[in-house]
Amino acid sequence: MTCRVIQIGTGNQGEAWCREFLPPNVEDGTVEVVAAVDVNEAALTNAVEALPISEAECYTDAETAMAEHGRDADAVALVVPPGARTELVSLAIDHDLEILTEKPIAASMDDAVEIVELVEESDTKLGVTMSHRFRRDVTSLRRRLRSGEDGPVDYLYCRYAVNARSRGSWAGERLYDVEEQPLLVDGAIHHLDLLADMAGGRAETVFCRSWNPEYSDFAGDPNAIVQLGMDNETTIVYEGLNTAATSFNGWWAERIRANCRDASLVLDDGELRRFPYERSAENCLGHTSLEAGEPIALENREKWGNALLVERFAEWCAGGEPMETNARANLRSMAIVFAAIESAETGEAVDVREFLTGHIDPDSPLAALR
Repeated sequence: MTCRVIQIGTGNQGEAWCREFLPPNVEDGTVEVVAAVDVNEAALTNAVEALPISEAECYTDAETAMAEHGRDADAVALVVPPGARTELVSLAIDHDLEILTEKPIAASMDDAVEIVELVEESDTKLGVTMSHRFRRDVTSLRRRLRSGEDGPVDYLYCRYAVNARSRGSWAGERLYDVEEQPLLVDGAIHHLDLLADMAGGRAETVFCRSWNPEYSDFAGDPNAIVQLGMDNETTIVYEGLNTAATSFNGWWAERIRANCRDASLVLDDGELRRFPYERSAENCLGHTSLEAGEPIALENREKWGNALLVERFAEWCAGGEPMETNARANLRSMAIVFAAIESAETGEAVDVREFLTGHIDPDSPLAALR
């Protein structure tokens, strides 16, 4: 059953939706794009060129598009800045439309809770495109860990380190003007989400140290070290650097190391390798190169990342199982990020459950998460 979608946001990341993520789903009948919206009229060219819609089906106002296409649409895809999402979520609910949105779900924890309450109260489906969790390489590592072949995982480490200290070299101009935590809100949301998912269980505590070197062009902190303690006793350490002198592990090329009982698994630049445990002094005191690891074949399927999540959302709308990254589940990932921000600001470790509880009213439909 084809899911009919109004695409809202066709510039910047929205262009990638028009040209990369939606086309394979249009071609196989998973979705049909019935209208496109962007406040910048020039950006609508991306939709007209890449999708089977005409200029007559393009709008600069989302409310008008929903009013005119609400009856022949099933959902909206929101690829707009986080601060604009609450109003658009309310509009979609008013027009009885399901919602698929880019991450982060909102620009603050309170706004995230408000959005999730809105969709829960109206019984609206809302999925979040946590695309990095559904990359081919990350999926392959997660499935290996969940298979239990190497024993339980007790430690996860992730390094994202790039040279983006000069204005405009990381994700465009906007993030250089964010005065608080551009890395944590717009970048580490992906990394912390996929790490917590790999570890299983729920995050209990978070400690974060963030900083901004004097030589960077960022207004806010582009760097952070985050430590997470999970309720299943797995420890997570995340290193996020945007001001390295060169790029070591960038987007889609991060290094993730999983220490298990019987082996260490290393994902680096899209390649997954296994290092079995060996009891020997040489192994203990020496150095093992990445190339020495046993290569592990990656999973195969036609769609990955956002293209896959568009498909999962369409299946959910057609009566299938809810997306793993549905609104309620994603709220826990948001709590990790914003608890990390609070830790960076206070210099103290933060109890993630208490942090989430403090943002949910006892009478809220989300009270079960308290």
